[in-house]
Formats: sequence, structure tokens, C-alpha cells
Amino acid sequence: MKLKTLIADDEPLARERLRFLLAGSEEIELAGECRNGREVVAALRESRIDLLFLDIQMPGRDGFDVFEQIGAANMPVTVFVTAHNQYAVQAFEVHALDYLTKPVEPERLQSALLRVREQIASRNALLTQERLRSVLAGLEKSSDAPKEYPRRLLVPNGAKESFISVSEIEWIEAADYYSCLHVGARSLMLRETIRQLACTLDPKKFVRIHRSTIVNVDQVREIFREGRSEGSVVLLNGQRLKMSKTGWQNLLAVSRA
Repeated sequence: MKLKTLIADDEPLARERLRFLLAGSEEIELAGECRNGREVVAALRESRIDLLFLDIQMPGRDGFDVFEQIGAANMPVTVFVTAHNQYAVQAFEVHALDYLTKPVEPERLQSALLRVREQIASRNALLTQERLRSVLAGLEKSSDAPKEYPRRLLVPNGAKESFISVSEIEWIEAADYYSCLHVGARSLMLRETIRQLACTLDPKKFVRIHRSTIVNVDQVREIFREGRSEGSVVLLNGQRLKMSKTGWQNLLAVSRA
């Protein structure tokens, strides 16, 4: 990844020398040059900059003013460039990565670029960790959130389609690739398998008591055990439905929940 780099210096010759030395680095992409602090602030606010070579003494706002206006937390990786050593301590106090004196020597610049690479790699690793934590936190939050189940189903009814309240469904019967919804005196065909509906509807309300039958537990009046492996349920309307051993266990699990 190339580092978008900004050079800020009021001296044309200083900018030209730094530009010449950076031209030999394949990882550097020169994004622009600035002559004063005002231009630096504008450039940083306009686009993303990875690396900033910043002169301290410039007309108007100096390098420290840029840090104050942009904020240290929002600054790119910054290397101060100046002819005056007395600013070194202050430069590191504002969290500059490095400090180069003019005229910049090639060996010293390469040393600074090595520190830049290490700093950016460290930042990227930290950002990756933060993103991973955010993703994991989101997954944990979504897993803790209660699942929402449909309250109505859209069912074809002749030349029209009707919304059926899920709570009105008494029981559901498998019919190959369809399911038959029993709603009062009506029997409505829905193009979904009983397995799909078992996954769609609230399992605390709709229990699969047989491989071909789902029942609304609120409609169950009585439960009969007929041997070890089979039984039946009787609905409020008097309808008797066959129940398997697994279906009995499913009903028992819901009653205990």
C-alpha cells in the first residue's frame, strides 16, 4: 500500500530536495505540497493523508499551530523538518514520530521512513483488532437479541391473496411441497413445506407433534398417550391429531419452558 504523503515547507528548495529524496521510495505517493500552515490545515481536512513532512517555522500558522488546530488524534503520521534543533523536545511532546534537520540527509530520511512503516503497521494492526472486537460485539449483541417471528402470513386464496393472523392458525398439515393451514372452518394452502414453517414460526407457540403436523399449543385441549411411541392431542374444536414420541417430547419441552 502506498502512503499518501504531504510535504509542507515555505522554502521551495527544501520542498524540492525532500521531493527528490522521496522519489526513490516506491511506497511513497506524493499527494501535494504546502507553503504554510493554512494550506496544511486545508489539505488535511480535504483528503486522507498517511504521512506528513511538516516544517515548523512557516508564515502564518507554524507546525505546532497545525497540530493544535487539527488535533493530535486526527493528525497523520508526522515527521517534523526544520533547521533549528531547539524545537526537538516540543516536537515529540505533540507526538510527532520523528524530527529531521535541514538539509535532510538520505540516510537519516530512510531511518525516518523505517519508523513510519513500523508506526503505520502498528496502527493498522490496532485498527484491525478494534474492527474485530466491533464485529464480535455485534454478533454477540445480535445473538442475545430475541428473534422476531411473523405475526401474519400472506396466503393465496383463489384470485387474491389474504393475510392470515398466525395466532388464528389451529394446526398445520403437510401436503408434499405445500402446507395446509387450518384456520377455523377454512383450509388454506401455502407453498411452503412443513419443515420451513417449523423454522419460521415461534417454536414456543407452534410445535411439530408429528412429521406431518404442527399444532398451535394455545389450541390444544387434551393430550393422550397411546403406548410408548405414539399418542394424540385434542384441539379446542374437538379435532384429534396424531402425535409421535418426538412430538410428545417437543410438547413437554414447551410446557416446561
